[in-house]
Formats: sequence, structure tokens, C-alpha cells
Amino acid sequence: MTDPLQDNQFFTLEDDTIINQALVASYEKNLARVAVHSLSLLRQIAKDTGVAIEDLNTQKIMQWFEKEAKIRIEQGPDAAFLKW
Repeated sequence: MTDPLQDNQFFTLEDDTIINQALVASYEKNLARVAVHSLSLLRQIAKDTGVAIEDLNTQKIMQWFEKEAKIRIEQGPDAAFLKW
């Protein structure tokens, strides 16, 4: 399987293909897309903070977003992990 974080890509074509082939309703496919995207982002947050995914909490996640925002402001958007 392709690394979903390679080149900051959270959701790969392979992920989308697997989800589209699933025998579930459209809203369930959309929820699956959100879940896969979220899992990829949580993996990156865990990696950056040195915390296991299961030990992440709202405070740690928001601290990561604050740090990410600070990097974007101080060093520019290209220095930040998130590219949106």
C-alpha cells in the first residue's frame, strides 16, 4: 500500500479505490474517507510529538495545530506540514 503521508498526501488513489469498491452506502463511503484522512493526520501528529496514537488527546492534537500555525506564520506556508 502506498504511504499516505508521502508528499503530504493524506488520501491516496488506492484508498479511494478500496472505499469505492466497498458495498456500503454513499454516506458510509464519505465517512470512511474522513476516517482514513484523519488516521493519516493522527499518524503524523503522533510522529511529530513522539506520542503513540492511542495516547493522543485533544490537548496534544491542538498543541500540534498551534505549533503548525506558528511555523506557517514565522517561516511561511512551505515550511508547514499542512499544505492547505
